[in-house]
Amino acid sequence: MMESNLFSAFSLNNKIFRNRIILSPMCQYKANNGFIDEWHLQHYSRFAFSGLGGAFIEATAVSPEGRIGYGCTGIWNDDHIEGLKKITKIFREYNCRSGIQLAHAGRKASFLRPWDGAKPIETNDGNESKWQTIGPSAIAVNADTPTPLEMSLDDINRVKEDFKNAAIRSIKAGFDMIEIHGAHGYLLHSFFSPLSNKRTDNYGGSLENRMRFGLEVVKSIKSILPDDIPLFFRISSVDGAENGTKFEENISYARELKKAGVDIIDCSSGGIGGSPVLTKSKIIPGFQVPYSERIKKEANINTMAVGAIIEPDQAEDIITNGRADLIAIGRELLADTQWVYKAATKFGLSNSKDFLPDSYSFFLSRRDDYLDRSAKPA
Repeated sequence: MMESNLFSAFSLNNKIFRNRIILSPMCQYKANNGFIDEWHLQHYSRFAFSGLGGAFIEATAVSPEGRIGYGCTGIWNDDHIEGLKKITKIFREYNCRSGIQLAHAGRKASFLRPWDGAKPIETNDGNESKWQTIGPSAIAVNADTPTPLEMSLDDINRVKEDFKNAAIRSIKAGFDMIEIHGAHGYLLHSFFSPLSNKRTDNYGGSLENRMRFGLEVVKSIKSILPDDIPLFFRISSVDGAENGTKFEENISYARELKKAGVDIIDCSSGGIGGSPVLTKSKIIPGFQVPYSERIKKEANINTMAVGAIIEPDQAEDIITNGRADLIAIGRELLADTQWVYKAATKFGLSNSKDFLPDSYSFFLSRRDDYLDRSAKPA
């Protein structure tokens, strides 16, 4: 293959992405009071010069109580900006568009790190003290988690301001794009799902009302967002639970999100009852791609496919057949930061080494020359 749709440029709000491959947000739980440290700089540097078209850093809390746990990065304070600038600078140096995912964990906050059990924090020892969670209704995630406080209208307005202020800080930090986390059972998703939202006011009941909070957060951010900064919105395309949201409701949601100013829908799924994975579904490569395909076509909006996209040929097929506009890859890039270069080489692209820093490109060219010569008869 001498050409590749996966490696074609993509324009969004006058921002040019050199290819369609995006680093998916992946929580690291390594921050201290929301601040990034040397770990994050080293972690994201690996991806900055890996040839990606763009990269999202992990879910970043818009308020202290909006963290999943103590290790989450934060952007609720102006003091957080300086550290985040270091990350955007690294991405900019290597022509990789940088993005931030703004999040509020809602009733799924105050949890231990996954490798510590991913259970609610129960003690008040040292720095790992639990805090009160909030949600659309006083309904716990499951029998093993605490019941959140039902949010008042003042709480709703405060969180909307938190998202807007976080977006302002994101712009100051130099991010090229912003994603709102509206999936995986976190706050915005919990308002959308009838399983977690039993409100009787304008924020609960009908589909229109359950969409309201998410749409208002979008409009709040759009009110301060420059035209050239694309706005992404991650959804859980289905709850994957009995009596949860229907996929058709998410198509309607995507249409309204587009009207409110969202540029691209990041199509994930699950998480309303715990793990952000469809526990009742068989996980196969590209298992969420049908969601991005249908939302793209039926809501007439750009989409990003995510979830078990492993092989370059698989990603190429998704873009070529119009099933998504961008490909989000997470764990595969953790396993192999040279995924992009290897894909370009596999496809026979003449500029495959252009995705790497000069020093890498030079020495890999020498390596290829050695291999070519060693393969020839003496």
